[in-house]
Amino acid sequence: MCGKPISVDDPSICSDEGWIAVCDLARLKAETIVRVGGHDLLVIWNEGDVVVCERACPHEQADLGLGQVAAGRLVCPRHAASFDLRDGAITAGWPSPPLRLYPVKVTGEQIWIEAPAERSRR
Repeated sequence: MCGKPISVDDPSICSDEGWIAVCDLARLKAETIVRVGGHDLLVIWNEGDVVVCERACPHEQADLGLGQVAAGRLVCPRHAASFDLRDGAITAGWPSPPLRLYPVKVTGEQIWIEAPAERSRR
């Protein structure tokens, strides 16, 4: 499901506002889930919305990039529980913290994530 990871290490793709360009909407719509190389993040196309989340499942650290998106949820490939892509909540009954979601913005056809240094200050 994931194609080649997006690299965000190129300083030419950073904006002055602390955001990093990661991919365009056409690529995300075609692939549904795109890995952000070097930052363990996923960019997901979910029912017309762009969602950015951690790549490792908070329950068993499975690679969620290998999961499936269905009905607004990201399904873990290891244990089949799923996470609500609106707030990160896991399926009822699973002993796990919610999936961590990150700020994202779309400008024109470009998807941006908040720069990792900015996220770590929160």
